[in-house]
Amino acid sequence: MDADSFNPNSALSDTRFSDLKPPLSEPVLEALSQGGFEFCTPVQAATIPLLCSFKDVAVDAATGSGKTLAFVVPMVEILRRVSTTPKPQEVMGMIISPTRELSSQIYNVAKPFISTLPNFKCVLLVGGGQVKSDVKQIEEEGANLLIGTPGRLFDIMERIDGLDLRNLEILILDEADRLLDMGFQKQLNDIMSRLPKLRRTGLFSATQTEAVEELARAGLRNPVRVEVRAETKSSDSALRKKLASSKTPSGLALEYLECEGDKKPSQLVDLLVKNKSNKTIVYFMTCACVDYWGLVLPLLGPLKGFPLIALHGKMKQAARDKALASFTSLSSGVLLCTDVAARGLDIPGVDCIVQYDTPQDPNVFVHRVGRTARMGRQGSAIVFLLPKEEAYVEFLRIRRVPLQERKCSNDVADVVPQIRSAAKKDRDVMEKGLRAFVSYMRAYKEHHCSYIFRWKELEVGKLGMGFGLLQLPAMPEVKHHSLSTEGFIPVEDINLEEIKFKDKSREKQRKRNLQSKKEAKQQEPKPQKTKKIQNASDAAMRKKTGKQRRAIQTAEDEDELAREYRLLKKLKKGAIDESEFAKLTGTEDLI
Repeated sequence: MDADSFNPNSALSDTRFSDLKPPLSEPVLEALSQGGFEFCTPVQAATIPLLCSFKDVAVDAATGSGKTLAFVVPMVEILRRVSTTPKPQEVMGMIISPTRELSSQIYNVAKPFISTLPNFKCVLLVGGGQVKSDVKQIEEEGANLLIGTPGRLFDIMERIDGLDLRNLEILILDEADRLLDMGFQKQLNDIMSRLPKLRRTGLFSATQTEAVEELARAGLRNPVRVEVRAETKSSDSALRKKLASSKTPSGLALEYLECEGDKKPSQLVDLLVKNKSNKTIVYFMTCACVDYWGLVLPLLGPLKGFPLIALHGKMKQAARDKALASFTSLSSGVLLCTDVAARGLDIPGVDCIVQYDTPQDPNVFVHRVGRTARMGRQGSAIVFLLPKEEAYVEFLRIRRVPLQERKCSNDVADVVPQIRSAAKKDRDVMEKGLRAFVSYMRAYKEHHCSYIFRWKELEVGKLGMGFGLLQLPAMPEVKHHSLSTEGFIPVEDINLEEIKFKDKSREKQRKRNLQSKKEAKQQEPKPQKTKKIQNASDAAMRKKTGKQRRAIQTAEDEDELAREYRLLKKLKKGAIDESEFAKLTGTEDLI
């Protein structure tokens, strides 16, 4: 089913929730009214009647189009029709999404609607906390609707025998393409194999991939396809037709900024300063890059005192929640993050998206820029490209994601000397810079569009300057000059070992570690004699014929096998334990 019949140039259709057929129940309409929802978005107007009419759906709609309510409302309506009150551990519905943040957001959106169901318990199941506490909560309080990530949901199903899934009415897979990208295929298959086949299933995604198609065939029964297209406003009918199936919101201005690696940080600072009154999200390729720039940017003069918040997947869950809540509450500020915040998250009032690094997976590009210009609002997005990455613009145009060129600012101050100065004064800055640089290089090598982002053409010299490094790290590619180091100016007359941590306790610990290493080195026995004996042994072995060498090796192998067999017998008799066995056989690293 195509939703082009709805008003294409507005976030909302002309359809009220109260006009939908089959009609929604009064408690649900009241909850919608209290939430300020009167008119449906196109995806809601198209999807809710289908799910409420007991049809499976595969929904392909631009990010920010209101997909969450499109499955929460019909799910509650379906559960309302269940004739008997569910038992405490009888699961009637399930919503699976790829990240903890998105699951939490869905849970919060769903709460006012779930509260209209009498004696119905909704449970959020995501990683980051103790799985035992989740198990205890379900065993004591029950669970009728599960919302969570595949890993935690699967873990709970494995641990709780009393969880009854036989009467499950509806399953929702949100951001289905991302679920598969993140390697959840096995858990999804295991979860779905436990669910009844006679159920309603909704599969929601902003990008339909081959893997999503396969999942739809496996998990949906004759699904109705819902595709909501975001048209671009234009008086040019040919352009309108060309962009009719654009995956980006109509109010979004997309630009690319082409600049050399050593100029990137200065252009970023200039952008952030010019957007100081706005709410901006800056995307990086790795967690180490977020850590580094989260430390460095606040040290730069133009950004001192400006709210800069870091968020990535390797942070503890409490820190992730706090970072997201802090940025959400701000009227202006900057969120520095990885793709953990690229999908589904509805952060109010985001004005601008900056992709400092392009995503490894080109499908994520649309999700990143979809954090702004949501629900009919205006927004802008800028992606940084190196000169040799220019083909990405044409690649995105073919995918109907057209970019306009944005010229580099010529009058920007060079911030690299400030970054290097900070690295000289604090070992933490220096080490994080090196880690960020190495992690970026490794991630770049794994880019899905390797024919555009060509590893062998990377100019590591200019990139190293852009990271504010004092010296290039001793990576094989740098050592053997297989990548260009042109443009890098190493800082002269500096001993990296002498750079201290500003944090006094960390510096004390570093000195203790250095002293320990020094002492350990002094106590090491000199290996010359052993080497001579070894060399003599090797020489003697080389003098023997091939047949003699094989015979010696076979005898040694048989002795070793006999020794291990004796140890195995001792283990079985209880004369030694498993750790002793592992130590004696040299397998302690494998357990």
